Amino acid sequence: MARPSAESQRPGRPTTPTHTRRSDALLSAVRSAGRVVFVSHVNPDPDSLGSMAGLAHMTRTALGTPAILTQDGVIGRAENRSMIETLGLDLVPTSQVQCRPDDAVVMVDSQPGTGRHTCAFAARPTVVVDHHITPGKLDGVAVTDIRPELGACCTMVTQYLSEQRMIPPKALATALFYGIETEVSGYPREATPADDDALSHLYPLADHDALARIRNAPLPARHLEALSLALTTAVTCDKLLFAWVNPLRQPDQAAEVVDFLIRTEGIEWAICGGVCGDKVILSARAAMANANAGELLRQVVGNLGTAGGHHRRAGGAVAIPPGTDSHLLRDELYARVRREFHLSGPTVPFLSGL
Repeated sequence: MARPSAESQRPGRPTTPTHTRRSDALLSAVRSAGRVVFVSHVNPDPDSLGSMAGLAHMTRTALGTPAILTQDGVIGRAENRSMIETLGLDLVPTSQVQCRPDDAVVMVDSQPGTGRHTCAFAARPTVVVDHHITPGKLDGVAVTDIRPELGACCTMVTQYLSEQRMIPPKALATALFYGIETEVSGYPREATPADDDALSHLYPLADHDALARIRNAPLPARHLEALSLALTTAVTCDKLLFAWVNPLRQPDQAAEVVDFLIRTEGIEWAICGGVCGDKVILSARAAMANANAGELLRQVVGNLGTAGGHHRRAGGAVAIPPGTDSHLLRDELYARVRREFHLSGPTVPFLSGL
C-alpha cells in the first residue's frame, strides 16, 4: 500500500543566490514600497499566519514600512481562531484591501496560479516564500524562496529573523513556534534538523500558557458533527480509509477529520472529502514518510480542480458544476483514488469492522 516518492530527491526551485542572504533579498525587493501587503492561501493555517506575522515584523523593523496581514477566506478551526485571538493577530479580509501602485505584495506558504486564492492581487506578488511542492506561476516574481525540503514556512521566517539579528517578541515567537509545531506534527514527523533548530530557538521565547490555550481551544458542536458524519460514511479498502462529509460547515473541517482518521490502527492513508458550498474540499494524510501525498492528490483531482501539499499532508478543492449531484462527484473521486492506488479489493464500511 505504501507508495514510493517520485519527489523525494527533487530539488527545490532556484532561490536567492547563495552570496545574498535570503532576508536581505526580500528586504531589497520591498524597500521602495509604500506598504507591504502579506497574503497567504485561502483559509490560512497557523504556519501561514505565523509566517505573515514574522515577515511583517521584519519589514516594519528593518524598513519602517507599514504592513498589512490579510485573511483570504474563513478561519474555522478552533485552534486557529484561538491563535488569532490569543496572540492578537490583526488580519484584514482580502475583500477590504485596495492595492495601491506603490504596494509590494509578499505571498507566504503558497504560490500564485495554484487556485488557492480569491483576491486579484495574489496573482502578481513581488516576493514568494513557500515550502510546498506546487506548480506555481512564478514568472515575473522578483524574489522567490521555495524550499520544499523544509517542514514549515515558519522555519524559513525564523531563519530570516536570525539573519537580521532580530529577536521576535513573545507573541510572535509563540506564533512561529505553533506554526512549525502544527506543520511537523504527527508520526512520522516531517521535521528536518532546520525545523528542530527553529523550534529550539523559539521555545524559550514563546508564551507557553498561550500555547496551552491555543492547543486546547474549546471545540464547537460542528466539529463533532463533522466527525460523526465522517465515521458514518467512511469506507476502507486495503490500508486506505476514505470519508465523506456533507455538509462540511467550514472548509478546514476536512483537515480536522483526516487528522483524526489517520491515527486508525492499520491505516496508511486517510482521505476526507466534504461538500462546502459550491466546492468539494479534500484533505489527505499518510502514515509513512516520503509518501508524496501532494502529488498523489494532484493526480486524483486532475482537471477537476487544484491540489498540492507535502509528503504526508495534502489538500485540494474541486468546484461542483451547477446541477451536478455531489454524490456522483464523490463516486468519481473515490474511483480515481482506487485507480491511483491500484486498488482492486472490496470496499468495506469502516464501522462494520468494529
